[in-house]
Amino acid sequence: MTATALWHLDIGRMLFVAPLWHNRVHQHGAPIFLAGIHDRFDLRVAGGGWQSCRTAVIPAGAAHELNVHGNPIAGLYIEPSIEGVQALFPLMHHPREVDGVLTSSAGEYAILRELWEGRIGMASVGLLLDDVLNFACPRACVRMDRRIAASVSTLSSGQGEPIALARLAADAGLSGSRFQHLFSRQVGVPFRRYRAWARMRIAIDKIVAGSSFTTAAYAAGFSDQSHFNHDFRRTFGAPPSVSLARLRS
Repeated sequence: MTATALWHLDIGRMLFVAPLWHNRVHQHGAPIFLAGIHDRFDLRVAGGGWQSCRTAVIPAGAAHELNVHGNPIAGLYIEPSIEGVQALFPLMHHPREVDGVLTSSAGEYAILRELWEGRIGMASVGLLLDDVLNFACPRACVRMDRRIAASVSTLSSGQGEPIALARLAADAGLSGSRFQHLFSRQVGVPFRRYRAWARMRIAIDKIVAGSSFTTAAYAAGFSDQSHFNHDFRRTFGAPPSVSLARLRS
């Protein structure tokens, strides 16, 4: 069976490139830069109309759906421990804001196309992302509160064990309600949604490294594979078999 998906995860970043069709309404726990590798794709933010674009930046928590028509599309997620959604804006050319997301007919997709077409090897993905974000991040000026940054780091480095809100609030020296308010404002999504996103990243990382779906689901703290599949659909709008079953090494 031919590999049809490329994934790379490291500290604070996640990149995928894969052919997609229709991803139903879903929400990510981190902002994403989307780029059509060979052609435009259609994007609709919940409550809005369809837009045709070549690149887009979608904030964390924004409900949206995609029609990619079977073409390959790249998605670069940036975690709040690295930078905010503003760091992705420079990857677009002359963007316009519609329904809370930025879309454009152009942007920085050429290097991602080279990766997809095999002209850049998988061993170089980390350096490629360094180049992309070293270009973008200095143009962003929003910095995260150090207490929330520490909480995000704890969630991101977890191994699937449940991390209680009360524990992180105490570590931050904040009441539970104040912690939740500050977390949502800084990260862009509520604490529990980001905690679920961090757990999803752990599972994906293990699958990319070679674990079965079942093994990865248990290791990341899901009750079973069905629970993982359900949360994957809610997070990405399609079952994990669409983009995680056939991986490029």
